[in-house]
Amino acid sequence: MQALDLAQFLSRISFYGIPVLCAITLHEVAHGWTARYFGDRTAELLGRLSLNPLRHIDPIGTLIVPALLLCFHGPLIGWAKPVPVATGSLRNPQRAMLLVALAGPAANLVMAALWCALLAALVHLNGEVMLVSWMASMAQAGIVVNVILAAFNLLPIPPLDGGRIVTALLPARWSGGLARLEPIGLVLVLGLSALGLLRWLFDPTLRVVGLVINAVFASRA
Repeated sequence: MQALDLAQFLSRISFYGIPVLCAITLHEVAHGWTARYFGDRTAELLGRLSLNPLRHIDPIGTLIVPALLLCFHGPLIGWAKPVPVATGSLRNPQRAMLLVALAGPAANLVMAALWCALLAALVHLNGEVMLVSWMASMAQAGIVVNVILAAFNLLPIPPLDGGRIVTALLPARWSGGLARLEPIGLVLVLGLSALGLLRWLFDPTLRVVGLVINAVFASRA
């Protein structure tokens, strides 16, 4: 991996910062809102339904890991402090946990669509060139961040959302074994990523995102 120089790194931080904070905040809040809908107020009582990013930031997963990946051109993955869910408080716990887990990636895909709409508006906008260009770069970052975050979280490894989705779908005799991976799940995923073993997921995802962004720019012609 080739390291960035400082100016390029700071430039990327300037337009990735807001999309990353929005992506992780609304991802976690979506989990909490869905859990509250099904009867669990744990996240609400702990103040985790707030849109204040500071309530959701995990120093390692939200700041250090994404910054290092940006610096060394890795796939931009990360995580926030997980929203607590009291399964016993949920109506129909198995179905509810499935929908709670799906809510985060779904929120990211909605945000990706909104950033795409903003980019489409910007490419047709006549304005101050540097400002429009910077906002367009931020919109592209927003699309990439949210799609990658959704895909990353759907990996079937606890504590990622995909792991919880699979756990909710599996029979109890199998789901317990998968759930036991949760304490080492993130270490396992980061190890797989560092070894390049998640390229099967990230490479096609980024190609699709690139095609979408190119189509938006082509619509200006």
